Amino acid sequence: MLFTALWRSTVSIAAVKSVVPLCVILLCFSRIVFQSPAPACSLQLVQAYEDYDYFQDGDIIIGAVFTHVNLDPNILPNITLGYHLYDSCLYAGKAVKSIIQILSGPKKTIPNYSCMDSNRVAGFIGDQHAITTVPIAQVLGVYGYAQISYGASDYEVDNRRVHSHFFQTWKNNHIHLKVICQLLKYFGWTWVGILTSDDDSGEKETQELIFHYIKKVKYFLESGGSFFNETLKEFGFRFNIVNWPPRSQCSENCLPGYRKVLRPGTQTCCYDCVQCSEGEISNISDSEKCIKCPDIEWSNETKEKCIPKVVEFLSYTNDAISIVLSCSSVLLCVLTLVILIIFTVYRDTPVVKANNKNLSFLLLVSLMLSFLCVFLFLGRPEDVTCMLRQTAFGVLFSLAVSSVLGKTIMIYIVFKATKPGSPWANWVSTKVSNSIVLLCSSIQLIINICWLAISPPFQELDKHSYQGKIIVQCNEGSVIAFYCVLGYMGLLAAVSFIMAFLARTLPDSFNEAKYITFSMLLFCSVWIAMIPAYLSTKGKYMVAVEIFAILASNAGLLMCIFLPKCYIILLRPNMNTKLYLLGSRNKNHHLIT
Repeated sequence: MLFTALWRSTVSIAAVKSVVPLCVILLCFSRIVFQSPAPACSLQLVQAYEDYDYFQDGDIIIGAVFTHVNLDPNILPNITLGYHLYDSCLYAGKAVKSIIQILSGPKKTIPNYSCMDSNRVAGFIGDQHAITTVPIAQVLGVYGYAQISYGASDYEVDNRRVHSHFFQTWKNNHIHLKVICQLLKYFGWTWVGILTSDDDSGEKETQELIFHYIKKVKYFLESGGSFFNETLKEFGFRFNIVNWPPRSQCSENCLPGYRKVLRPGTQTCCYDCVQCSEGEISNISDSEKCIKCPDIEWSNETKEKCIPKVVEFLSYTNDAISIVLSCSSVLLCVLTLVILIIFTVYRDTPVVKANNKNLSFLLLVSLMLSFLCVFLFLGRPEDVTCMLRQTAFGVLFSLAVSSVLGKTIMIYIVFKATKPGSPWANWVSTKVSNSIVLLCSSIQLIINICWLAISPPFQELDKHSYQGKIIVQCNEGSVIAFYCVLGYMGLLAAVSFIMAFLARTLPDSFNEAKYITFSMLLFCSVWIAMIPAYLSTKGKYMVAVEIFAILASNAGLLMCIFLPKCYIILLRPNMNTKLYLLGSRNKNHHLIT
């Protein structure tokens, strides 16, 4: 490496301009051999190889700089700078020899003696490495010459009391220790090994790192003891770290979405990476534990962040099953309306007048409204719709079944009253059937009013039944009240089935008991099958099961009771006469109008 000796002399401005500078670079790859002591004040050097000259790009730059300084009268007026370049070859002996040679002059090299007549040495620049800079500083410190190093950062030259004439343009090793500490903190390393050179500099670095920069770290001594350090110093320097430092761990870093699980019987730097459970995330590397997402959020596939849960309910438009049920409800409602119009147009015919036409109209209206109440079960549940859906369905369905029960009872009474002197003749009246419908429907209405008054249904968000979903559903409020409504409808259907079964052998001309028997059998089968399916499903599928049961049971009543009569009215008008109905049996029958 090169170090430079600067010379200065006082001349006139005119003389400076006439000087032609010359860059002489003395390079030596010689080996110094110290022989037996010579006479006093004499240092004899034997050169193995002769010095020789050559130029480098950096030498030309240095020559150009000094030339510019010397030619500019505004910079160091009346002073001419000269320089010598010497290559220390990273060898302390060569560096010391060059220094003594410069101080002694061009003649014989004699320590503590200078044969230079006019020019004086202004100072020295160099060297780059501490291995040659420190010996140079030790020699120059004796004579009081200034030395500026552009690379050495050894702890020894930081001592200003010993090296008061030494200066440097490079930061000392303290900042390197600071960077090491920042690395330890940044990566969270808790078990590291520090390697230093086996000399005074390495020992000094280790000490500066055990006493000034690392806080609360346990140190192990060669003697077997240990101690903690509590101090911490800060520096104002900032470094950009380009290359990754060596790793002090035996496992790969756990990526976001994973957490660390320590391996039994190993150091804390040895661990396994386990992915976070469903509903938990970790958004940083090497996370010790996962964070649970809020109730309304769920973890994404990579378990790196929480995302909103999917809100699920039986929508009008987004679910195919909802569209099917809606279309079925509308079609059945339209069919019921068409049958109601037919019965209104042919209300004075024997088929319509038989078995109480008023109950037939009431049954058709209640069935049509029951089909329409299906839409209360569709869409996002709200508190109002949750209360209306069950009460409206319960009351309307009870009204329909009560009408069927009234028709069945009247059929049984009419044919019992045909016998002479029968006490049932006094019960043959529309008031009886109307009273039956009013009484049975009122009981269901009272049950629903009590339900709404004590514990009404309400909207509920089910956040735990399905992973990543929030089920918007109706909580029935009182489960007992809900099953009381269903149980009462089942009771009405069972009584109607029994009465129709008893009246099934009556004359066919007036007897619709067989159709009522089949419709009630279908009704009971649907609702008995619905209960386990209803209890085993959740969310929108549970609602779909209930809607299917409503449509199937209402459709059974509509088809079994009214389609045969529509067939006679529209396609067999010859059968829709009083003579035909009375002539089919040689018995006296009553027509209930």
